[in-house]
Amino acid sequence: MATLTFNSTTLKTPSFNYPNSIITKLSSSKPTIKFPFFTKKKLFLQLQTRSASETSVTTTTTQKDIEEDKEDPTAETCYLDPETDPDEILSWELDFCSRPILDARGKKVWELVVCDKSLSLQYTKYFPNNVINSITLKDSIVGICDELDLPVPRNIRFFRAQMQTIITKACKELGIRALPSKRCLSLLLWLEERYETVYTKHPGFQKGSKPLLPLDNPFPTKLPEDLFGERWAFVQLPYSAVREEASASEERFGYGSGLDLDLLGIEIDEKTLIPGLAVASSRAKILSAFMNGLELCAIEADTARANLTLSVAISTRYVYATYKKSPTSTKEAEAWEAAKKASGGLHFLAIQDELDSENCVGFWLLLDLPPPPV
Repeated sequence: MATLTFNSTTLKTPSFNYPNSIITKLSSSKPTIKFPFFTKKKLFLQLQTRSASETSVTTTTTQKDIEEDKEDPTAETCYLDPETDPDEILSWELDFCSRPILDARGKKVWELVVCDKSLSLQYTKYFPNNVINSITLKDSIVGICDELDLPVPRNIRFFRAQMQTIITKACKELGIRALPSKRCLSLLLWLEERYETVYTKHPGFQKGSKPLLPLDNPFPTKLPEDLFGERWAFVQLPYSAVREEASASEERFGYGSGLDLDLLGIEIDEKTLIPGLAVASSRAKILSAFMNGLELCAIEADTARANLTLSVAISTRYVYATYKKSPTSTKEAEAWEAAKKASGGLHFLAIQDELDSENCVGFWLLLDLPPPPV
């Protein structure tokens, strides 16, 4: 069985066809993350304004009402960007969970939040805690499609393992593929923004209330054989090169995935060094194909256990690689984690035929975000 082995004693910059990008030390520049990231091009078409503990009829508001309701923490959102083709919104991101808000009965309010990765679709709706089931969710999905004249999505990503049964059942009955994945980045950032601008200002907000359904972070397990590489190294690339490589890899082989950081409101200088992991394999294409079938989330250097952890889907974590613990290797792993933190959690995974290859077979841009506060 092939295993990944510790290969590099210093952070290095691979060429990847970027001969002018050799930089020997980590950049100290940090990205700027702006919130609310979803308001850049948005003009709300319709808002449903109702109390979390009441039921009311949906009303179309005037422009003046819209401006007032945007500041109302009890308002619900029903929005579709008029410049977007509805038939192109086929992948949704969804959260269905309680909020740190009490209704008139003294019970926690639940909320359905739906968006797409571009936030051309934005939908929120409050629910009492006694109607939380797959039927309510299925009817809500159908209602969103009917109200906004959207096609039923092909897939829906969600990040809470505890809601998997309800979400999967609702999706199955509608012929939708349910994808458990923490790669719901637009949704995660929107929830963080809503916590500050909506939930904390709600009259029923409960300060200090902990999330009812916290995210799992299980102990990493053994890596499946299909995902083994042969050699690996900590590497780094300027952000400009990272963006180019992400696009080039997808165009050449279709293996990999990028991120629209401009859309997410994350500003990074073109020269900022982004840390990554380069993995070499004689079966690079096959390995990349297997990786492409996973919802890759993040890579973490665990200096205490002298290994690298690969997070996929919702709560699956693998021991992706190990190394011999020494002062040098520990220092390198710490430097790699520090670089990831300095870049706002941004990092990458590159799969190559050889570590000194000029091209990647697969390239994934990853963003390690903290769990949302709700």
